[in-house]
Amino acid sequence: MDAQHACPVGEDSSLSGIRLRCPRCGTGIDRLECPACRFSIVIDDGIAHALPPESIAHHARFIADYERIRESEGRGSASADFYLGLPYRDTSGRNREQWQMRARSYDYLVRHLLDGTERGSRILDLGAGNGWMSYRLALAGYRPCAVDLLTNDQDGLGAARHYRTRLPKLFPRFQAEIRRLPFADEQFDVAVFNASFHYAEDYEASLRETLRCVRTGGLIIIIDTPWYAREESGRQMLAERRAAFLQSHGVAVDAITTLAYLTDARLRSMEDALSIRWQVHRPWYGLRWAMRPLVAKLRGRREPSKFRLYAARKGA
Repeated sequence: MDAQHACPVGEDSSLSGIRLRCPRCGTGIDRLECPACRFSIVIDDGIAHALPPESIAHHARFIADYERIRESEGRGSASADFYLGLPYRDTSGRNREQWQMRARSYDYLVRHLLDGTERGSRILDLGAGNGWMSYRLALAGYRPCAVDLLTNDQDGLGAARHYRTRLPKLFPRFQAEIRRLPFADEQFDVAVFNASFHYAEDYEASLRETLRCVRTGGLIIIIDTPWYAREESGRQMLAERRAAFLQSHGVAVDAITTLAYLTDARLRSMEDALSIRWQVHRPWYGLRWAMRPLVAKLRGRREPSKFRLYAARKGA
């Protein structure tokens, strides 16, 4: 591992020419060890571990609780076919409706938001999970880079090993925090928050850091994050989810305070703070999904979440 610390970035094939910046102190680096603060990015089984010690401590309980819940929900599989079929086929059958939504969001992303993006463009997959989106983007001719906190072999970045059989070269994978990304400025053409933006602790800081990594004129896209018309509905959803997790799993996944959902007010606040303008896209998720607000109203329940795609370009 020490030899990996010392090797120049360009010599490590798992990084695929990506320019790095120390996630701890912000120094631009051309080796895996930062000359300023001595923090080292460690490559282990092809995954670049870029969480500083203080970030590891901050996220430790959240990661443990989240992995526990995901395991009990039946995420992942021992079969490579499960991963290779995503998002279009959930061979486990355990989360089929969710994957159907992911598939519709992904198809909309590729057909309507990436249609003007050249093949070979670098795309940052934030909240990549098992790497399914990076896999699909690589098959489509893009150069994805997968980022997540989880590295396990079932539901985290380690599960991407299954894609090696279908790709000439596996995409780079980084364990990193969105507010402290290990990438040099302006080298990605697109950044996609892949069903992950609602896990951010600070929306503005997360977006600002992501914008830093995207070239001028590049795209920031949020997909599969819940939106509510009223703040009260979002707070009620959080209370319901916390109670359900405690009852079913014995943990509430509240070790860190995430923002959990979007509202129009939150979107406007980000626009004003970062000088961006969101374009809102509304994929069709099917009649059953479209009827949810009416059904909730008839049954006297809170408004259900809506899922949209949000895209903004980085200005000069």
